[in-house]
Amino acid sequence: MPRLSRVVAFSLASLATAGAALADPPAPPSPARPKQVVIISFDSARDIPQWKRSRALAQRTGAHFTYFLSCVFLLSPETRGQYTAPGKTAGKSNIGFAASRQEVADRLEQIGLAAHEGHDIASHACGHFDGKDWTKADWLKEFGSFEHILENAYAINGIAPEPKGWRDFARHAVVGFRAPYLSTSKGLYEALPAAGYVFDASGVSKGPVQAPTVGGITRFSLPQIPEGPKSRPVIAMDYNLYVRHSGGFERPGKAGEFADRTYQAFRAAFDAQYQGKRIPLELGFHFTLMNDGAYWTALERFAGEVCVKADVECISFRDYVERRDGGKQGSVGG
Repeated sequence: MPRLSRVVAFSLASLATAGAALADPPAPPSPARPKQVVIISFDSARDIPQWKRSRALAQRTGAHFTYFLSCVFLLSPETRGQYTAPGKTAGKSNIGFAASRQEVADRLEQIGLAAHEGHDIASHACGHFDGKDWTKADWLKEFGSFEHILENAYAINGIAPEPKGWRDFARHAVVGFRAPYLSTSKGLYEALPAAGYVFDASGVSKGPVQAPTVGGITRFSLPQIPEGPKSRPVIAMDYNLYVRHSGGFERPGKAGEFADRTYQAFRAAFDAQYQGKRIPLELGFHFTLMNDGAYWTALERFAGEVCVKADVECISFRDYVERRDGGKQGSVGG
């Protein structure tokens, strides 16, 4: 009997050893998830206080933004004749011009500071006209006006001294575009690569999507995101929220409610990607403080929470394209 016990014990030990030998090898470690990218941009980039406020937000959160500049804001009432839109007479603009030479000087200073801090200065064309019917030649004319006015802004307005390297910056730093009214056309997409642009951010999509590259142009799209009590989709841009919330009319008494609704929509759209496929999330803004600044209040709360996360990057369109393409990109006019 003792011998039998020893045999049984040996057999059990042998089975245990064999089981260990036949077990599946340990699984390889899961690949690291990509960081969640958030791309925040501003159209027209007019008001000086909002330049300062956005740059301060970036400094607090580590974010880099894209500023889509309308070049008419680099012309004063005295120099507005420098701009002629396709099919228009000189000095015409849908959004006016800078109020004074001093305002132009202040805006140029903000552009220079933002560029030095690593932000992306891009084009929103000049006079904010709807170019859906413009030809390639029309768009090239508009792009030429933008480049000329940006490069020569100090000289045109008699502002001195012109910063060293300004003209080189103006010729080469601007590589992206967003169409006024998000209105695109065949002529636009023919003109963009010819003018040296590498990305366009004029699209709209059903939810966040990966940006395709078509004809040498990376095409970004503002997503439609669920918003409000009924989770109805709305383009993730402050103006569209303004129309949704108050019909495009000011209702300052409800600013707190609108800010909270906007924040909740942004945060839900972010969380869906952060916990899911981690497709970049794009959010668009203007420098106008609609509904008593509700949308900027939501932006600052949102960015203050997500841009500081270790696995989140709030970067510009230019940064995103540069990283994806390994730093290879064109330049306007070249």
